[in-house]
Amino acid sequence: MTKTVPARGRAARAAKSQRIEVRATERQEALLRDAASATERTMTDFILESAVDQAERVLADRRWFVATPEQYEAFLDALDEPLASTAKLDELWSRPSPFGEQFTPATR
Repeated sequence: MTKTVPARGRAARAAKSQRIEVRATERQEALLRDAASATERTMTDFILESAVDQAERVLADRRWFVATPEQYEAFLDALDEPLASTAKLDELWSRPSPFGEQFTPATR
C-alpha cells in the first residue's frame, strides 16, 4: 500500500532557503500570533502554511474543473464538433504548415 504525503508535508521537510518579508498592523500580528499559538505552530509555519494553502486553492480554480457526467459529455461533444468556417480560419488553413504536413479541418 502506498501512502500519499500531502504537499504541505513535503514542503515542511524541504530546506527553506527563501526569505519572505511582510508588514502587518499590530492587530494583524496579534491575530496571527494567537492563531499560530492555538494550533501549536510557530508563527512562520502558520503564516507560510496558510499562505500556501490559499495559493493552492486560488490556482486550483484555474486548473481543475468540476462537472457532472452530463456536463463532461457535453464538453467532449463540443470539443469534437468541427469549427464553423470563417474567413480568418480559411486563410489560416491555406498557409503552409510549419510541421510539413498540410492540415485540412473537417467541415460540418
